[in-house]
Amino acid sequence: MKRIKIFAPATVANLSCGFDVLGCCLDTVGDEMIISLTSESGVRITKIEGADLPLDTKKNVAGVAVEALLENYDKEVGVDIEIYKKIKAGSGIGSSAASSAGAVWAVNYLLDNPFAPHQLIAFAMEGEKLASGNAHADNVAPALLGGFTLVRSYAPLDVIKLHTPQDLVMTVIHPQIEVKTSDARSVIKQNVTLKQAIQQWGNVGGLVSGLFTEDYDLIGRSLEDVIVEPMRSILIPEFKNVKNAAIAQGALGCGISGSGPSIFALSKGMETAKNVAEAIRKVYTKTGLDFDIHVSKINSKGIKIID
Repeated sequence: MKRIKIFAPATVANLSCGFDVLGCCLDTVGDEMIISLTSESGVRITKIEGADLPLDTKKNVAGVAVEALLENYDKEVGVDIEIYKKIKAGSGIGSSAASSAGAVWAVNYLLDNPFAPHQLIAFAMEGEKLASGNAHADNVAPALLGGFTLVRSYAPLDVIKLHTPQDLVMTVIHPQIEVKTSDARSVIKQNVTLKQAIQQWGNVGGLVSGLFTEDYDLIGRSLEDVIVEPMRSILIPEFKNVKNAAIAQGALGCGISGSGPSIFALSKGMETAKNVAEAIRKVYTKTGLDFDIHVSKINSKGIKIID
C-alpha cells in the first residue's frame, strides 16, 4: 500500500475585483488528508474528522474529484481517503476546494504524477461543482499551484500563476455563521452596467500588474469590487466596520473572502497584518458572535507533504 499525508491549504478567492477568476493560497490554515492506494479498485472515503460530511464517495467533493481523475487514467486504481477538516464548511476560505484539490494532488503524486499540476485543476473543479453547483477554479487553482492565480478562461480552461510579492500578508476573520455559496450566488445580479464592467476589469488589470511589479499602492487601489461586494456584504455582520478598521490600521485593501462570511485584509508586512487582526477583533468582540482570526503569509507552494 502506498500512502501519503498532506496539508491542503485554505484559499481566498475573488480578491475583491476578480470574481471567479482570482485567488491566493494561505500558509497557516488548512486541512490534513491521508490518501492511500489499495489493491481494491474504486474510491472510498474511509474516515472524516472535524466535520459532518458524507462518506458516500459520490456525495463527497474529494471522492468526486478523484473519480474524475481516475476516469482519465488508463489503469484501474484503488484509493482510500481520510479527511481531517480544519477549515469549516461555509467559511469562505475554500473548505471544499481544499478537499478536492488535496485529494487529486495526492493521488497524482502516488501515481508518479501522470498529470501536470494545471491538468489537476479540472478534476478538482468537479468537487467544486458538487459543493456549489458551479465548477469554479478560483479556489482550487491556488491550492494546487500556490501563490496567486488568475483564471484567464474557463472555456477552454486557462489558468496562470501570478507573481507573489514576499511582503504580502493576509488577515482573515471568520465569523461563526454559515453563508452557503449557493445562497451567496443567488443575491448577485446577472447583469452589470458598462460603467461597472470598465471599473472592475481596470481593477483586475491593476491588481495583476501590481503583483508583478510589487507596487503595493497599486495593489491597494485595485482591491475594489463594484459588482459583487455591494450585494454580498449585507449577508455579513459588521462588514463595513471591519473594512474601515482594517484600512485605518494600514491594510492595503479589504473585502469578502470567496462567498463569505470570512473577510480578508491584505497588508504589507506581518506587523501591519497583526495590527489589522487586533483592530477587527475589537469590532467583532462587540457583536457577541464567535469568530476565528487567521494571519498568514501567502503560500507560494500550495499543497505539501507532511508525513
